[in-house]
Amino acid sequence: MDLFSQEKQHLILPNAELLYLPNFFSKQQSDNYFETINTQTLWRNNDITVFGKTYKEPRLTALFGDTNKPYGYSNLVLYPNPFTPSLKIIKERVEKIADIEFNTLLINLYRDGSDSNGWHADNEKELGNNPVIASVSFGEIRPFHFKHRTLKDQRYKLNLEHGSLLLMKGEMQHYWLHQIAKTKKEIKPRINLTFRKLI
Repeated sequence: MDLFSQEKQHLILPNAELLYLPNFFSKQQSDNYFETINTQTLWRNNDITVFGKTYKEPRLTALFGDTNKPYGYSNLVLYPNPFTPSLKIIKERVEKIADIEFNTLLINLYRDGSDSNGWHADNEKELGNNPVIASVSFGEIRPFHFKHRTLKDQRYKLNLEHGSLLLMKGEMQHYWLHQIAKTKKEIKPRINLTFRKLI
């Protein structure tokens, strides 16, 4: 099921709250941020272990933070780089909407349609109870799929647009899974900034 229109949307779902702002950054700002982040980031292609099997992540990543706290998922531990000036500006603008101070940023670069992120939740213990996750997208539009763990009729798709902001709040990371699926379409790269607060 598709959700949202071209305008700001606030959605309350079972065990979840989402806020989507499709034009959070202008096209010119988004174009500039995409190029700046892409060229200034030291991208990594990490090995991850899922269900006992180890393989290369199907995307490139980088971690930034205000602290030296590591962040881990899928038996992978990342150590943060300091925020760049551009990332600090983006973070401060996102924080005003989210009404929370983030101290960690995981960036994903989806190089083409074969890069993806499987079904998961951002529920690592370092994020605490009911974490707020802010997701900023630059570049190619990719569908964001999310589904409730137990309510089978609660399954949705949202196209994350160039310059958009998605806030995931409430109990979402406990009760919902989300993914960026592979596609055989020929598409351009997408950079996704996911702000979080490690406690």
